[in-house]
Formats: sequence, C-alpha cells, structure tokens
Amino acid sequence: MYPSFFLAHGLPTLVTEPHSYSRFLRSLGAQLPKPTGIVVFSAHWESEVQTIGAAAELDTLHDFFGFPEKLYGISYPAKGNILLAMGIGRLFDAEGIACALDDTRGLDHGVWTLLSLMHPAADVPVVHLSVNPLLVPEEQYRIGRALQALRSEGMMIVGSGGTVHHPGTLHWQDDAAELWAKQFDAWLYDRITVWDSDALFDYERRAPHASLAVPSAEHFAPLLIAMGAADRSRRAKLMYQKYQYGTLSLGAWMFS
Repeated sequence: MYPSFFLAHGLPTLVTEPHSYSRFLRSLGAQLPKPTGIVVFSAHWESEVQTIGAAAELDTLHDFFGFPEKLYGISYPAKGNILLAMGIGRLFDAEGIACALDDTRGLDHGVWTLLSLMHPAADVPVVHLSVNPLLVPEEQYRIGRALQALRSEGMMIVGSGGTVHHPGTLHWQDDAAELWAKQFDAWLYDRITVWDSDALFDYERRAPHASLAVPSAEHFAPLLIAMGAADRSRRAKLMYQKYQYGTLSLGAWMFS
C-alpha cells in the first residue's frame, strides 16, 4: 500500500535555489516506487465545498508575487485524470462528504513546487484538491480517511502545506528557528508519532503557541487530511524537519 505524505511546500524558490529540503524531495521522489497517480490537497486552493480538479490539461499557476522572474517561466506539464477525479467524487459521496468537480483550474504552487522536485518528468497523472480551512480538525481527517482505498491502488496522497506558517513572523535574513516554532512542532511530533488524534483535533487549545504557528488553518489542514488517509495503519515517520527564515517550517511526514 502506497504511503500518504504531508509535505511542506515552503517558498517557490525551493525549485530554483539550492536547499537541503529541495535535495531531500528529489531524493524521496527517486527512492519511492512510481505511483499510479498523485492526489494532492493544496493549502493554496481554498473552497467551502470540497473541490476536485478534473481538467485533462493542467496549466501551471504562478499564484505568487514579488519573486525572481525565472519562477514565472516554470511550467509543470503534468496531465490530469478525469476518471480518477470522478472516482474520488464517488468516494466522497459514499461518506456523505459534499464535493464538486472543477474542470478548469490548473496546478498552484502548493502542488507544482513539490512535484517538479519529486517527479520532474511530469509523467504521473495528477488530481489536485482544495481545502476548507473552516472545517473542524475531525472533518479534515475524515476527508483523508474517505480516500484510503486509493493507496491500495498505488496512488500517492499528499497534503501540501506547513505546520508553522505565519508570514508576518518571517526573518528574511536569518534561518535560525524561533523557539516557539520549534516548541509547536515538537508538540506535534509527540502527538503524531503515537497517533493521538484526540490531542491533534484539539491542537488550538492544547499545543503551545498554536495561534502563532497556525493563525489560519489552510496550511495545517493538509496534515490532518494526509493522516486520515492512513487511518487504518496509523504509522507515522518524520522524514525531514528544518526551518526557513526563522519560522517557516519545512517538515515532511510519511504515513504508512
């Protein structure tokens, strides 16, 4: 059964500038078996109704501003998979999760930055999905759990986001991690590794510095979705953890 992953996507410059996390993602992609399909929940696609990308041809969206010009010329020419998108819709329907298809949206940088490093050939079909940051954590987990069957079909489910994501706290000239960011991630590590879902669902109240680390939930929700996709086995491994600009958490979790 293919693992599910929660992967921080960091800044778009990870694709063009040398960084140990970029090297890690390239290595991870090379080590894993080639998946039959890739299903990505991106923090940069928010919607009230769970939406499934169903375009056959996927444009590369440069949904960011103020970055080096060469980033805006990058294209990730992966194909979509309409049948897979429809199958995901049926899985959601079976669990009573309202959903909709979108046959026009391309891949935002929460998707293509990761995949251009892990699967540079763009030869695996991709279905991308939105997140609803207003859902309670239990519902985020339930969304991932609804898709568990895809893993047995050799598909890679990815939650793309970041555990600590508060742009207003970044130190652009310094990568030294803030203590509060490390304390929040350490609390998560202790709960995720023993699959303490009760504590994780109550992270806003129990985790240290939760309001600083997660001022809004769109980047955190993909973690719970990726965990939900591994609900039957409940094995977690932290594969990478560093910080960029002091408070941007670059973490990679595998759930198998």
